[in-house]
Amino acid sequence: QVQLVESGGGLVQAGGSLRLSCAPSGRIFSMHDMGWYRQVPGKQRDVVAAITSDNNTNYADSVKGRFFISRDNAKNTVYLQMNSLNPEDTAVYYCNADLKMTRYGLRRNYWGQGTQVTVSS
Repeated sequence: QVQLVESGGGLVQAGGSLRLSCAPSGRIFSMHDMGWYRQVPGKQRDVVAAITSDNNTNYADSVKGRFFISRDNAKNTVYLQMNSLNPEDTAVYYCNADLKMTRYGLRRNYWGQGTQVTVSS
């Protein structure tokens, strides 16, 4: 069973940067729309950034100009570059993607297991 695997989370001081990565754990046929979400305890999971298969991007207002989403189709990987981090960015960050396992298979939506990002003041 292919899963999305995130990496790059951790503890950083306010003003610092982190880069998150997300890739499938096994072989896939293609990636389509992808995104990063975040969630803090007791609140809903919110979209942070999204990127389509033709590289159109969208961002939550709270991260515009600080976070940047990108993808490398050759590596089946999506990235989230996070700059000028502040304590309000502390959350578990989740990768989300539409994937096809085979050429004629259905496109399905997948979630990663999440990676913790903690920003200290």
